[in-house]
Amino acid sequence: MVVGGGGREHAIIKKIKENKEVSEIFALPGNGGIASDATCVNIGAKDIEKIVEFAVENKIDYAVVAPDDPLVLGCVDALNEKGIPCFGPEGKAAIIEGSKVFSKNLMKKYGIPTAAYEVFNDMEKALEYLETAPIPTVIKADGLALGKGVIIAMTRDEAKAAVVSMMQDKMFGTSGDNVVIEEFLTGPEVSVLAFTDGKTVAPMVSSMDHKRAGDNDTGLNTGGMGTIAPNPCYTPEVASVCMEKIFLPTIDAMNKEGRTFKGCLYFGLMITPDGPKVIEYNCRFGDPETQVVLPLLESDLLTIMMATTNGTLSETEVKFSDKSACCVIMASEGYPVKYEKGYEINIPEEISGNVYVAGAELKDGKLLTNGGRVLGVTAVEENLKSAIDASYKLVDKISFGNAFYRHDIGAKALAVMED
Repeated sequence: MVVGGGGREHAIIKKIKENKEVSEIFALPGNGGIASDATCVNIGAKDIEKIVEFAVENKIDYAVVAPDDPLVLGCVDALNEKGIPCFGPEGKAAIIEGSKVFSKNLMKKYGIPTAAYEVFNDMEKALEYLETAPIPTVIKADGLALGKGVIIAMTRDEAKAAVVSMMQDKMFGTSGDNVVIEEFLTGPEVSVLAFTDGKTVAPMVSSMDHKRAGDNDTGLNTGGMGTIAPNPCYTPEVASVCMEKIFLPTIDAMNKEGRTFKGCLYFGLMITPDGPKVIEYNCRFGDPETQVVLPLLESDLLTIMMATTNGTLSETEVKFSDKSACCVIMASEGYPVKYEKGYEINIPEEISGNVYVAGAELKDGKLLTNGGRVLGVTAVEENLKSAIDASYKLVDKISFGNAFYRHDIGAKALAVMED
Protein backbone atom coordinates (compact mmCIF):
# COMPACT_ATOMS: atom_id res chain seq x y z
CA MET A 1 0.00 0.00 0.00
CA VAL A 2 1.35 3.40 -0.98
CA VAL A 3 -0.22 6.42 0.73
CA GLY A 4 -0.30 9.55 -1.46
CA GLY A 5 -1.39 10.59 -4.89
CA GLY A 6 1.25 12.63 -6.74
CA GLY A 7 4.18 12.26 -9.12
CA ARG A 8 6.44 11.15 -6.28
CA GLU A 9 4.07 8.30 -5.43
CA HIS A 10 3.85 7.32 -9.09
CA ALA A 11 7.66 7.10 -9.24
CA ILE A 12 7.74 4.99 -6.06
CA ILE A 13 5.00 2.66 -7.36
CA LYS A 14 6.68 2.14 -10.75
CA LYS A 15 9.92 1.23 -8.96
CA ILE A 16 8.24 -1.12 -6.45
CA LYS A 17 6.52 -2.88 -9.37
CA GLU A 18 9.95 -4.05 -10.55
CA ASN A 19 10.04 -6.45 -7.58
CA LYS A 20 8.71 -9.79 -8.84
CA GLU A 21 7.28 -10.76 -5.45
CA VAL A 22 4.81 -7.87 -5.40
CA SER A 23 1.40 -9.16 -6.47
CA GLU A 24 -0.73 -6.07 -5.92
CA ILE A 25 -0.18 -2.40 -5.12
CA PHE A 26 -2.89 -0.15 -3.71
CA ALA A 27 -2.55 3.63 -3.94
CA LEU A 28 -4.47 5.75 -1.41
CA PRO A 29 -5.81 7.87 -3.04
CA GLY A 30 -3.57 7.62 -6.11
CA ASN A 31 -4.67 9.51 -9.25
CA GLY A 32 -5.85 8.92 -12.81
CA GLY A 33 -2.35 8.19 -14.08
CA ILE A 34 -1.29 6.02 -11.16
CA ALA A 35 -4.38 3.90 -11.91
CA SER A 36 -2.49 2.23 -14.78
CA ASP A 37 0.15 0.93 -12.31
CA ALA A 38 -1.81 0.35 -9.09
CA THR A 39 -5.33 -0.08 -7.73
CA CYS A 40 -6.44 3.38 -6.61
CA VAL A 41 -8.61 3.59 -3.50
CA ASN A 42 -10.50 6.79 -2.78
CA ILE A 43 -9.13 7.39 0.73
CA GLY A 44 -7.39 10.71 1.40
CA ALA A 45 -3.75 10.68 2.51
CA LYS A 46 -4.67 12.44 5.78
CA ASP A 47 -7.54 10.11 6.68
CA ILE A 48 -5.46 8.01 9.07
CA GLU A 49 -8.40 6.07 10.49
CA LYS A 50 -9.62 4.90 7.07
CA ILE A 51 -6.07 4.16 5.88
CA VAL A 52 -5.51 1.85 8.86
CA GLU A 53 -8.94 0.24 8.43
CA PHE A 54 -8.19 -0.46 4.75
CA ALA A 55 -4.74 -1.87 5.51
CA VAL A 56 -6.12 -4.25 8.14
CA GLU A 57 -9.08 -5.41 5.99
CA ASN A 58 -6.87 -6.02 2.95
CA LYS A 59 -4.09 -7.72 4.93
CA ILE A 60 -1.44 -5.32 3.62
CA ASP A 61 2.05 -6.82 4.01
CA TYR A 62 3.92 -3.53 3.75
CA ALA A 63 2.95 0.14 3.62
CA VAL A 64 4.81 3.16 2.24
CA VAL A 65 3.67 6.49 3.68
CA ALA A 66 5.04 9.02 1.21
CA PRO A 67 3.68 12.55 1.91
CA ASP A 68 4.62 14.83 4.83
CA ASP A 69 1.12 15.40 6.28
CA PRO A 70 0.24 11.78 7.15
CA LEU A 71 3.78 11.20 8.47
CA VAL A 72 3.58 14.20 10.80
CA LEU A 73 0.05 13.12 11.82
CA GLY A 74 1.38 9.72 12.93
CA CYS A 75 0.17 7.45 10.13
CA VAL A 76 3.17 5.11 10.56
CA ASP A 77 2.52 4.85 14.32
CA ALA A 78 -1.16 3.97 13.70
CA LEU A 79 -0.27 1.28 11.13
CA ASN A 80 2.51 -0.15 13.33
CA GLU A 81 0.02 -0.49 16.20
CA LYS A 82 -1.92 -2.88 13.98
CA GLY A 83 1.23 -4.83 13.17
CA ILE A 84 1.68 -3.42 9.66
CA PRO A 85 5.33 -2.66 8.85
CA CYS A 86 5.92 0.70 7.15
CA PHE A 87 8.44 2.75 5.28
CA GLY A 88 8.57 6.20 6.85
CA PRO A 89 9.28 7.81 10.22
CA GLU A 90 7.00 7.79 13.24
CA GLY A 91 5.26 11.08 14.08
CA LYS A 92 7.82 12.00 16.76
CA ALA A 93 10.61 11.76 14.15
CA ALA A 94 8.62 13.38 11.31
CA ILE A 95 8.64 16.58 13.41
CA ILE A 96 12.04 17.26 11.80
CA GLU A 97 9.97 18.55 8.88
CA GLY A 98 6.74 19.25 10.76
CA SER A 99 8.34 22.06 12.77
CA LYS A 100 11.03 24.40 11.40
CA VAL A 101 11.55 25.65 14.97
CA PHE A 102 12.27 22.09 16.15
CA SER A 103 14.74 21.39 13.32
CA LYS A 104 16.61 24.71 13.72
CA ASN A 105 16.90 24.19 17.49
CA LEU A 106 18.10 20.60 16.92
CA MET A 107 20.86 21.84 14.59
CA LYS A 108 21.91 24.55 17.03
CA LYS A 109 22.01 22.09 19.95
CA TYR A 110 24.10 19.49 18.11
CA GLY A 111 26.35 21.82 16.09
CA ILE A 112 24.99 20.88 12.66
CA PRO A 113 25.88 23.67 10.18
CA THR A 114 22.88 25.86 9.25
CA ALA A 115 21.97 29.53 8.80
CA ALA A 116 21.90 31.77 11.89
CA TYR A 117 18.29 32.38 12.98
CA GLU A 118 15.78 33.77 15.48
CA VAL A 119 12.34 32.35 16.36
CA PHE A 120 9.25 34.50 17.04
CA ASN A 121 5.70 33.81 18.22
CA ASP A 122 4.93 37.53 18.68
CA MET A 123 4.45 39.57 15.50
CA GLU A 124 5.43 42.92 17.06
CA LYS A 125 8.73 41.47 18.30
CA ALA A 126 9.43 39.95 14.88
CA LEU A 127 8.80 43.31 13.18
CA GLU A 128 11.01 45.08 15.72
CA TYR A 129 13.82 42.58 15.07
CA LEU A 130 13.52 43.23 11.33
CA GLU A 131 14.31 46.95 11.86
CA THR A 132 17.97 46.03 12.28
CA ALA A 133 18.27 42.47 10.92
CA PRO A 134 20.65 41.88 7.99
CA ILE A 135 18.88 42.06 4.60
CA PRO A 136 18.19 40.02 2.46
CA THR A 137 16.66 37.61 4.93
CA VAL A 138 14.56 34.44 4.87
CA ILE A 139 11.17 34.16 6.62
CA LYS A 140 9.80 30.66 7.26
CA ALA A 141 6.46 29.51 8.64
CA ASP A 142 7.10 26.95 11.38
CA GLY A 143 4.66 24.24 10.22
CA LEU A 144 3.88 22.42 6.97
CA ALA A 145 2.82 24.70 4.10
CA LEU A 146 2.94 22.46 0.99
CA GLY A 147 6.60 23.37 0.48
CA LYS A 148 5.63 27.00 -0.02
CA GLY A 149 6.00 28.45 3.51
CA VAL A 150 9.30 30.17 2.80
CA ILE A 151 9.71 33.77 1.64
CA ILE A 152 13.05 35.24 0.62
CA ALA A 153 12.83 38.97 1.36
CA MET A 154 15.23 41.19 -0.56
CA THR A 155 14.18 44.39 1.26
CA ARG A 156 13.14 45.32 4.81
CA ASP A 157 9.62 46.12 3.61
CA GLU A 158 9.29 42.71 1.92
CA ALA A 159 10.46 41.02 5.12
CA LYS A 160 7.91 42.87 7.24
CA ALA A 161 5.13 42.14 4.74
CA ALA A 162 6.06 38.43 4.86
CA VAL A 163 5.81 38.38 8.66
CA VAL A 164 2.42 40.14 8.61
CA SER A 165 1.07 37.78 5.92
CA MET A 166 2.16 34.69 7.92
CA MET A 167 1.42 35.78 11.48
CA GLN A 168 -1.54 38.13 11.11
CA ASP A 169 -3.20 37.23 7.79
CA LYS A 170 -2.57 33.46 8.35
CA MET A 171 -1.44 32.96 4.75
CA PHE A 172 -0.35 29.43 5.73
CA GLY A 173 -2.96 28.89 8.47
CA THR A 174 -1.64 27.89 11.89
CA SER A 175 1.75 27.05 10.30
CA GLY A 176 2.55 30.76 10.69
CA ASP A 177 1.84 30.99 14.43
CA ASN A 178 5.60 30.76 14.91
CA VAL A 179 8.09 32.05 12.37
CA VAL A 180 11.80 31.55 11.87
CA ILE A 181 13.74 34.55 10.56
CA GLU A 182 17.10 33.41 9.28
CA GLU A 183 20.30 34.49 7.63
CA PHE A 184 20.26 34.57 3.82
CA LEU A 185 22.85 32.07 2.61
CA THR A 186 24.47 32.09 -0.82
CA GLY A 187 25.80 29.27 -2.96
CA PRO A 188 24.46 26.44 -5.10
CA GLU A 189 21.61 24.37 -3.66
CA VAL A 190 21.75 20.58 -3.55
CA SER A 191 19.06 18.07 -2.61
CA VAL A 192 20.23 14.78 -1.12
CA LEU A 193 17.71 12.09 -0.21
CA ALA A 194 19.01 9.38 2.08
CA PHE A 195 17.72 6.00 3.20
CA THR A 196 18.24 5.40 6.91
CA ASP A 197 17.27 2.76 9.46
CA GLY A 198 18.22 5.03 12.37
CA LYS A 199 21.83 3.76 12.37
CA THR A 200 23.14 3.57 8.83
CA VAL A 201 22.78 6.38 6.29
CA ALA A 202 22.71 5.43 2.59
CA PRO A 203 22.58 8.65 0.52
CA MET A 204 20.92 8.51 -2.87
CA VAL A 205 22.31 10.27 -5.91
CA SER A 206 22.22 14.08 -5.46
CA SER A 207 19.83 16.28 -7.42
CA MET A 208 19.06 19.91 -8.28
CA ASP A 209 15.52 21.26 -8.04
CA HIS A 210 14.15 24.27 -9.95
CA LYS A 211 11.63 25.96 -7.67
CA ARG A 212 10.63 29.10 -9.57
CA ALA A 213 7.73 28.92 -12.01
CA GLY A 214 9.43 30.72 -14.92
CA ASP A 215 12.58 30.39 -17.01
CA ASN A 216 15.80 31.85 -15.55
CA ASP A 217 14.40 31.43 -12.04
CA THR A 218 11.71 34.07 -12.42
CA GLY A 219 8.16 34.02 -11.07
CA LEU A 220 6.73 32.52 -7.91
CA ASN A 221 8.11 29.65 -5.85
CA THR A 222 6.43 26.34 -6.66
CA GLY A 223 6.61 22.77 -5.42
CA GLY A 224 9.28 22.24 -8.11
CA MET A 225 9.28 22.69 -11.90
CA GLY A 226 11.93 20.12 -12.71
CA THR A 227 15.06 18.35 -11.51
CA ILE A 228 18.33 16.89 -12.70
CA ALA A 229 20.59 14.25 -11.15
CA PRO A 230 23.37 14.03 -10.23
CA ASN A 231 24.02 17.62 -9.12
CA PRO A 232 27.47 18.72 -10.42
CA CYS A 233 27.96 21.00 -7.37
CA TYR A 234 27.89 17.93 -5.11
CA THR A 235 31.48 16.75 -5.51
CA PRO A 236 32.94 13.70 -3.73
CA GLU A 237 34.72 16.12 -1.35
CA VAL A 238 31.46 17.91 -0.48
CA ALA A 239 29.73 14.52 -0.07
CA SER A 240 32.26 13.34 2.51
CA VAL A 241 31.96 16.61 4.49
CA CYS A 242 28.15 16.23 4.43
CA MET A 243 28.32 12.64 5.69
CA GLU A 244 30.68 13.58 8.54
CA LYS A 245 29.21 16.94 9.60
CA ILE A 246 25.53 16.73 8.60
CA PHE A 247 24.07 13.31 7.75
CA LEU A 248 25.43 11.12 10.56
CA PRO A 249 25.22 13.92 13.21
CA THR A 250 21.53 14.45 12.31
CA ILE A 251 20.68 10.75 12.74
CA ASP A 252 22.69 10.71 15.96
CA ALA A 253 20.94 13.86 17.25
CA MET A 254 17.51 12.37 16.56
CA ASN A 255 18.49 9.19 18.43
CA LYS A 256 19.68 11.23 21.40
CA GLU A 257 16.36 13.09 21.43
CA GLY A 258 14.49 9.77 21.55
CA ARG A 259 13.15 10.36 18.03
CA THR A 260 14.90 7.66 15.99
CA PHE A 261 14.36 8.41 12.29
CA LYS A 262 13.69 5.55 9.85
CA GLY A 263 12.73 5.99 6.21
CA CYS A 264 13.86 8.66 3.77
CA LEU A 265 15.44 11.80 5.18
CA TYR A 266 15.76 14.65 2.71
CA PHE A 267 18.61 17.11 3.19
CA GLY A 268 18.13 20.48 1.47
CA LEU A 269 21.68 21.84 1.40
CA MET A 270 23.46 24.99 0.33
CA ILE A 271 27.15 24.82 -0.55
CA THR A 272 28.18 28.15 0.99
CA PRO A 273 31.67 29.72 0.94
CA ASP A 274 31.97 28.32 4.51
CA GLY A 275 31.06 24.79 3.42
CA PRO A 276 27.75 22.90 3.16
CA LYS A 277 24.88 24.00 5.42
CA VAL A 278 21.36 22.65 5.95
CA ILE A 279 18.57 24.85 4.58
CA GLU A 280 15.82 22.38 5.48
CA TYR A 281 15.01 18.79 6.29
CA ASN A 282 12.09 16.83 4.86
CA CYS A 283 10.88 13.62 6.50
CA ARG A 284 10.20 11.94 3.13
CA PHE A 285 11.09 11.67 -0.54
CA GLY A 286 11.15 15.10 -2.19
CA ASP A 287 8.96 15.83 -5.17
CA PRO A 288 10.05 16.16 -8.00
CA GLU A 289 13.51 14.93 -6.87
CA THR A 290 12.16 11.38 -6.54
CA GLN A 291 11.35 11.44 -10.26
CA VAL A 292 15.05 11.70 -11.22
CA VAL A 293 16.61 9.82 -8.32
CA LEU A 294 14.60 6.57 -8.40
CA PRO A 295 15.03 5.98 -12.15
CA LEU A 296 18.80 5.85 -11.44
CA LEU A 297 18.41 3.27 -8.64
CA GLU A 298 19.76 -0.13 -9.73
CA SER A 299 19.05 -2.02 -6.48
CA ASP A 300 15.56 -3.17 -5.52
CA LEU A 301 13.62 -0.34 -3.87
CA LEU A 302 11.26 -2.50 -1.81
CA THR A 303 14.19 -4.52 -0.40
CA ILE A 304 15.90 -1.28 0.69
CA MET A 305 12.69 0.10 2.18
CA MET A 306 12.14 -3.06 4.21
CA ALA A 307 15.75 -2.87 5.42
CA THR A 308 15.10 0.63 6.82
CA THR A 309 12.16 -0.81 8.74
CA ASN A 310 14.06 -3.88 9.97
CA GLY A 311 17.30 -2.10 10.86
CA THR A 312 19.36 -4.07 8.31
CA LEU A 313 20.37 -1.26 5.96
CA SER A 314 24.11 -1.79 6.58
CA GLU A 315 23.90 -5.23 4.94
CA THR A 316 21.63 -4.19 2.05
CA GLU A 317 22.87 -3.14 -1.38
CA VAL A 318 21.99 0.45 -2.34
CA LYS A 319 23.43 0.98 -5.81
CA PHE A 320 22.84 3.82 -8.27
CA SER A 321 23.69 4.03 -11.95
CA ASP A 322 26.36 6.56 -12.96
CA LYS A 323 24.11 7.86 -15.73
CA SER A 324 22.23 11.19 -15.59
CA ALA A 325 18.52 11.97 -15.39
CA CYS A 326 16.38 15.02 -16.14
CA CYS A 327 12.74 15.55 -15.19
CA VAL A 328 10.68 18.38 -16.69
CA ILE A 329 7.41 19.19 -14.93
CA MET A 330 4.47 19.94 -17.22
CA ALA A 331 2.08 22.18 -15.27
CA SER A 332 -1.20 24.03 -15.80
CA GLU A 333 -0.86 27.65 -16.96
CA GLY A 334 -1.33 29.91 -13.93
CA TYR A 335 0.21 27.50 -11.40
CA PRO A 336 1.04 28.03 -8.51
CA VAL A 337 -1.82 30.53 -8.12
CA LYS A 338 -4.93 29.92 -10.22
CA TYR A 339 -5.38 27.48 -13.08
CA GLU A 340 -8.10 25.63 -14.96
CA LYS A 341 -8.55 21.86 -14.82
CA GLY A 342 -10.26 19.25 -16.96
CA TYR A 343 -8.18 19.26 -20.15
CA GLU A 344 -7.54 15.93 -21.85
CA ILE A 345 -3.95 14.68 -21.58
CA ASN A 346 -2.44 12.85 -24.55
CA ILE A 347 0.57 10.66 -23.75
CA PRO A 348 1.78 8.28 -26.49
CA GLU A 349 1.75 4.71 -25.14
CA GLU A 350 5.40 4.06 -26.03
CA ILE A 351 6.67 6.82 -23.72
CA SER A 352 4.31 6.23 -20.76
CA GLY A 353 7.15 4.54 -18.87
CA ASN A 354 8.95 7.90 -18.73
CA VAL A 355 5.96 9.81 -17.38
CA TYR A 356 4.99 10.25 -13.74
CA VAL A 357 1.46 11.56 -13.29
CA ALA A 358 0.89 14.10 -10.51
CA GLY A 359 -2.35 15.98 -11.11
CA ALA A 360 -4.81 14.03 -13.25
CA GLU A 361 -8.10 12.14 -12.99
CA LEU A 362 -9.69 9.42 -15.08
CA LYS A 363 -13.12 10.33 -16.44
CA ASP A 364 -14.96 8.13 -18.95
CA GLY A 365 -11.68 6.46 -19.87
CA LYS A 366 -9.93 9.78 -20.53
CA LEU A 367 -7.04 11.22 -18.52
CA LEU A 368 -7.85 14.84 -17.60
CA THR A 369 -5.77 17.53 -15.87
CA ASN A 370 -6.67 17.90 -12.21
CA GLY A 371 -3.89 19.91 -10.59
CA GLY A 372 -1.20 22.56 -10.87
CA ARG A 373 1.68 20.21 -11.54
CA VAL A 374 0.30 17.66 -13.98
CA LEU A 375 3.16 15.44 -15.19
CA GLY A 376 6.83 14.76 -14.57
CA VAL A 377 8.62 13.70 -17.75
CA THR A 378 11.93 11.95 -17.11
CA ALA A 379 14.74 10.72 -19.35
CA VAL A 380 17.87 8.80 -18.31
CA GLU A 381 20.96 9.03 -20.54
CA GLU A 382 24.75 8.58 -20.39
CA ASN A 383 25.35 12.27 -19.61
CA LEU A 384 23.38 15.27 -18.41
CA LYS A 385 23.23 17.10 -21.76
CA SER A 386 21.73 14.02 -23.44
CA ALA A 387 19.26 13.50 -20.58
CA ILE A 388 18.03 17.11 -20.84
CA ASP A 389 17.64 16.90 -24.62
CA ALA A 390 15.86 13.54 -24.38
CA SER A 391 13.50 14.82 -21.69
CA TYR A 392 12.41 17.82 -23.79
CA LYS A 393 11.92 15.55 -26.84
CA LEU A 394 9.49 13.50 -24.73
CA VAL A 395 7.71 16.68 -23.57
CA ASP A 396 7.16 17.61 -27.24
CA LYS A 397 5.22 14.37 -27.77
CA ILE A 398 2.75 15.08 -24.92
CA SER A 399 -0.12 17.53 -25.09
CA PHE A 400 -2.92 19.00 -22.98
CA GLY A 401 -4.75 22.33 -22.93
CA ASN A 402 -3.03 25.22 -21.08
CA ALA A 403 0.19 23.22 -20.55
CA PHE A 404 3.27 25.15 -19.52
CA TYR A 405 6.78 24.17 -18.49
CA ARG A 406 10.20 25.69 -18.03
CA HIS A 407 12.57 25.49 -20.99
CA ASP A 408 15.80 25.71 -18.98
CA ILE A 409 15.75 22.73 -16.62
CA GLY A 410 19.37 21.68 -16.13
CA ALA A 411 20.87 24.76 -17.84
CA LYS A 412 22.45 25.94 -14.59
CA ALA A 413 23.98 22.51 -13.97
CA LEU A 414 25.45 22.42 -17.50
CA ALA A 415 26.96 25.88 -16.91
CA VAL A 416 28.63 24.62 -13.70
CA MET A 417 30.08 21.65 -15.60
CA GLU A 418 31.51 23.93 -18.30
CA ASP A 419 33.28 26.20 -15.80
